[in-house]
Amino acid sequence: MLNMADGLARLGALAENPVVRTLAEAFAAAGFDLAVVGGPVRDALLGRPTHDLDFTTNAHPDDILKIVTPISTARWDIGRAFGTIGARVQSEQVEITTYRADSYDGVTRKPTVEFGDTIDGDLVRRDFTVNAMALQVPAVKLVDPTGGVEDLLSGVLRTPTDPHVSFGDDPLRMLRAARFSAQLGFSIEQATEHAIAQLRETLKIVSPERIQGELVRLMQTDDPVRGIRVLVDTGLVDEFLPEISALRLEIDEHHHHKDVYEHSLTVLTQAIELEHTRHPGAAPDVPLRIAALLHDIGKPRTRKLEDGGVVSFHHHDVVGSRMARKRLQSLRFDTDTTDAVATLIELHLRFFGYAEGAWTDAAVRRYVRDAGDLLERLHILTRADVTTRNKRKAARLASAYDDIESRIAALREQEELDSIRPELDGNQIQQILGIAPGREVGEAYRFLLELRLDEGVIGADAAEQRLRDWWASRS
Repeated sequence: MLNMADGLARLGALAENPVVRTLAEAFAAAGFDLAVVGGPVRDALLGRPTHDLDFTTNAHPDDILKIVTPISTARWDIGRAFGTIGARVQSEQVEITTYRADSYDGVTRKPTVEFGDTIDGDLVRRDFTVNAMALQVPAVKLVDPTGGVEDLLSGVLRTPTDPHVSFGDDPLRMLRAARFSAQLGFSIEQATEHAIAQLRETLKIVSPERIQGELVRLMQTDDPVRGIRVLVDTGLVDEFLPEISALRLEIDEHHHHKDVYEHSLTVLTQAIELEHTRHPGAAPDVPLRIAALLHDIGKPRTRKLEDGGVVSFHHHDVVGSRMARKRLQSLRFDTDTTDAVATLIELHLRFFGYAEGAWTDAAVRRYVRDAGDLLERLHILTRADVTTRNKRKAARLASAYDDIESRIAALREQEELDSIRPELDGNQIQQILGIAPGREVGEAYRFLLELRLDEGVIGADAAEQRLRDWWASRS
């Protein structure tokens, strides 16, 4: 709960931040107003860490540049057309923007940039009331024309103006509502949430890159599930990731399968918990979290009612991997993230065969080889995928995975498991068999790799003899 006395004290501390104070004094000396705006003010009031300092001013870009040049080590004006000048002040990157009074055409997200005359007018055009507060410096005065403090106290997200107008101006704000709900743990005011549901189709004017950026920021929060529920409940997710709402499979009266949607959200939550446990202090692992959320998206397409009333989802891992790859590509995710998510989904069921009966060393080696540098993520995803309420079953699966991890560790120590390769390379294969580079060298290499996976390290001499025997058997 927000304590206003403590919050105001933190605002005072923000005003005394050396970067803030340096800029405040410089703008005051030049005869212009300056205020810290948006997220840093909100976070200071909430007692959250403040970073990415943004400022607003009645100075125009040319004046801003003149003021910051003597007190900064670098400047950039790529946002000059929008009234924004960036600078590095005392090793911290800041952005300073002229008061704005933009208007939108309702067709694109690009505003007609108009500089404003007042700070109140600038704040009212922002996305949510909790982000529409400013701290004037050096006077240390809180400016809150839309009731942001009251909404902070209530834990509510609300637009400063009619939500239909606000979201109509910039539909990306609807995604930001889901993200801030997760990030701050706030609920969304009813009229604002209804507007999201009514205007969800307007998200079509937002570029895939922008949507992807907001999805990533949501997945980086400590509780993305809260935001995902907002996206699904309003139908907004259907505009860019319909596979999520499709997980809400109809459960018949005999409960032939668990709720795949709720299961997926639980897996995501458990994956984040394991992230924190296994790698405390590490940055959020977005590819892992996306894989956890999407790992069962192949189930709706593969669902089949078998004899005896059992529901099956055969090959949903492979189907889901392909679906995820296609969807992430459409959202312009980078290749590394797309490959990681698709591979994790394809491999997420592999372990469950181990739980039914101990694998050979060869099977463990193949598991490691197929996972490659995703092995630790696969460990987390597979453990998180156990959501059964049967405590004995959960304990058995956890014990089995403990066992496979210990076996991997032992084999890694013995065999350099992370770099499994044949004991003879391509040049040696050509020399031994007396063949030129070509298809046959590749076949011989694959034979030796399978031998390595099956039997481990057997030594170069034994590998050469096995290669010669294999070659002779072909003729």
